[in-house]
Amino acid sequence: MTVHIGAKAGDIAPTVLLPGDPYRARWAAETFLENPRLVNEVRGMLGYTGTWQGHPVTIHGSGMGMPSISIYANELIRDYGAQTLIRVGSAGAMQERVKIRDVVLAQTATTLSTPSRGIFREINFAPSADFGLLAAAHRVATAKGIATHVGNIYSSDVFYDERPDLNEIMARHGVLCVEMEAAELYNLCARHGVRGLAVLTISDHLITHEALPASDRQSSFGEMIEIALGAAFS
Repeated sequence: MTVHIGAKAGDIAPTVLLPGDPYRARWAAETFLENPRLVNEVRGMLGYTGTWQGHPVTIHGSGMGMPSISIYANELIRDYGAQTLIRVGSAGAMQERVKIRDVVLAQTATTLSTPSRGIFREINFAPSADFGLLAAAHRVATAKGIATHVGNIYSSDVFYDERPDLNEIMARHGVLCVEMEAAELYNLCARHGVRGLAVLTISDHLITHEALPASDRQSSFGEMIEIALGAAFS
């Protein structure tokens, strides 16, 4: 048990999927895991552990933003021994070729600031995914016929952005999409020597201003879970 996770020793699996929304964590656990059981509900952040094709898996909410995912990832790794952490969430497209419902696999994550900035100080560390997970996720997505993009993403530390020039700069340099958590997850995975990946579904488009209808978000989220689980155990 930690400050933010009430799970007991042995309750957390070595493989953890991290949706931001705790209710999506519950839906994913009930939909994809066998015999899921609630292992955490501290502060309403739900976590479930069950099995997928015989493999133990935990699906745990991470909240919104890098400070929040930093708390949960740190405790999952340091106190519960998590070895593979995969963020599954939504993102906003920043390139015309990236379409609504497409999946983005974040190879690297650009950012202005992360909770790790105080450690890196003057170093511009480049947060990146575990290549084995990245390659496996791409194989799984391709086999399923899901439109998938691999490359650099932008992890923003604000949701209501008042710097539209930043988006223009990111797009000009080929950044695929924007979200709010991956860069710090990758920092922590590198620091602790564990595997990390972000699998993202495009729910909004910053150029065309399209948005995924609410009725379609659940099915698109399900595709991410399938990719993440397939990659974790390839």
